[in-house]
Amino acid sequence: MKVNTESNHAYTMQRAQTSTDASANAGSFSSALTAAITKTDTAKQVDFTSMTRKEMFDWMNDQIRSGEMSLDESSPFMGMTMKISAVTGQPVDMATDTTRINFVEKARSGIEAARANNDLDLVKALQASLETMFRQQM
Repeated sequence: MKVNTESNHAYTMQRAQTSTDASANAGSFSSALTAAITKTDTAKQVDFTSMTRKEMFDWMNDQIRSGEMSLDESSPFMGMTMKISAVTGQPVDMATDTTRINFVEKARSGIEAARANNDLDLVKALQASLETMFRQQM
């Protein structure tokens, strides 16, 4: 093995960051921190016991976009936002559906149904979604 002992002068002409550059970065850090705190406060205000399907869908998408939830983790939430009309057999548009739903109870009912059908994967996914809802409400 040969070790290269030549010096590289490519980086010797870089200048140190000036104090005005540092204060600009501090401002952007402060802005980012404020945004993160505001986002955290907003996330704590989620009430899964009284949400519309659209509110749940929007919350879920925000979680995915922010990297706090994977697509796999979102599957049970997606299932809870679906609604099929008994009359037409077609999906009901969530943008126009203002019905408030207790998604905590909906997840619990889903767990019971999945256990009755011996669908252990669905039980596990719904339990994880329930735990996520409880974490977000604290």
